[in-house]
Amino acid sequence: MPTFVIAGASLAGAKAAETLRDEGFDGQIVLLGTELERPYERPPLSKGYLLGNDERESIYVHPAGWYAEHDVDLRAGVTVTAIDRAASAVLTSDGSTVPYDKLLLTTGASPRRLSFPGSDRDEVLYLRTVGDSDRLRAAFQPGTRVVVAGAGWIGLETTAAARTAGCPVTVLEPQPGALHEQLGPEVGSVFADLHRSHGVEFRFAERAVEFRPGMVITSAGAEIPADLFVVGIGAAPNDQLAAAAGLEVSNGVLTDEALRTIDPGIFAAGDVANSFNPLLGHRVRVEHWANALNGGPAAARSMLGQPVVYDPVPYFYSDQYDLGMECAGLPAPGTYDEVAYRGDRATGEFIAFWLSNDTVIAGMNVNVWDVNDDIQSLIRSGRPVDLSRLTNPDIPLPEV
Repeated sequence: MPTFVIAGASLAGAKAAETLRDEGFDGQIVLLGTELERPYERPPLSKGYLLGNDERESIYVHPAGWYAEHDVDLRAGVTVTAIDRAASAVLTSDGSTVPYDKLLLTTGASPRRLSFPGSDRDEVLYLRTVGDSDRLRAAFQPGTRVVVAGAGWIGLETTAAARTAGCPVTVLEPQPGALHEQLGPEVGSVFADLHRSHGVEFRFAERAVEFRPGMVITSAGAEIPADLFVVGIGAAPNDQLAAAAGLEVSNGVLTDEALRTIDPGIFAAGDVANSFNPLLGHRVRVEHWANALNGGPAAARSMLGQPVVYDPVPYFYSDQYDLGMECAGLPAPGTYDEVAYRGDRATGEFIAFWLSNDTVIAGMNVNVWDVNDDIQSLIRSGRPVDLSRLTNPDIPLPEV
């Protein structure tokens, strides 16, 4: 009976195990995870769970009894420490050797860390695990002075949670604007203005260089009062295991469009995978929820020998204060030459489109719902659009 091992008890790993059973795989499934928790979803950790709106049980991928009921050998608190490709086995932190017929790497990513005087103090917090979210929620008390490093998604979502809890917040960001690398300056400014309207102070082109009790020192020499320093400056793929095993890595584990590595018995999915996307025409490593949700099942089918072409339009979402949005595509600066809008940004309900040579490469619906599938269809079509029709709210998106 074959054994499939999944290294990483993440959303991607758990959904891969689920898909293997749904597809009729009756061999052994071993799911190994560093955390003592069973697999859970991460978006609530910076959204509803951090805000105290979501119950803890709501974050888990499956009910507690699901793994035993589906004969999935979940080993929480057990880390894969090495891959022996010659022996087709993994070594684990509890001293076990687990042979595999197929191996899936869903080891995720880890927060990038700052290193400067005081950066190791207890008041310096990161957000990746449910334990991190618990610590932040407990620390966000009315009047607690918070400084946040990073005006990306995690930084801004934790900022919104802190302000909602009544904390004064200052955000430091080396880039010239909020979400600069993720959205570019045009739409990034929408989020900066949103936070300013809720009393957040931004200090762009500045970074922290020292943390003292009650104070953050910035690269501009400013002394900012701070009881808590929250770091949200991105994440690095946990690809060390793959690199040590001789697999190809470059900003993640390199895979083809079927999520296969250079070793025919090893696959990768989720945050750790840097995969060729035929739709985009290049490799991409996507850290967002949808990639884990869909990549795990795609990898499972590939492990079973089914034909797989994993070419999703990247998708992510965010909730900050009363703003909810969905984004399709990856609108980084340099990938587009124009931004167009459907609706009025002043009302807080609009759709932004990023275009390159009159072709929509990304779109974001802000407090406008049930249109993201249409936006994804526009992106996937790759055809030039009439700008006057694209921006006309009276013309349904499928008719643009």
